[in-house]
Amino acid sequence: MTLPACPQCQCDYVYADQTLLICPQCAYEWNPALLAEDTLMVKDANGTLLADGDKVTVAKDLKIKGSSQVIKIGTKAQIRRVLDKKDHQLDCKVDGIGEMMVTAKFVKKA
Repeated sequence: MTLPACPQCQCDYVYADQTLLICPQCAYEWNPALLAEDTLMVKDANGTLLADGDKVTVAKDLKIKGSSQVIKIGTKAQIRRVLDKKDHQLDCKVDGIGEMMVTAKFVKKA
């Protein structure tokens, strides 16, 4: 029986403990029955999984489309929801800017 890789750190050395699966590297525990196949797996610039409500920081300066404004590196944002889109996966509230869609590869989990 092969166990799935850890959804948080992608470690292959996962082991089972009753109904839970446990990752020895990051100590993440999850129930594979509750982890649906349709769950969005959106990762930040470091490869960390992002979820609704997570706080992130911008990893590089981002130009805002249709504006002369720039979101500076280190700007904090809160993810309102994670979407299944190719170009902008995160619906965020960015400090000092407001609501906007951001690509996940340009942020880091805070």
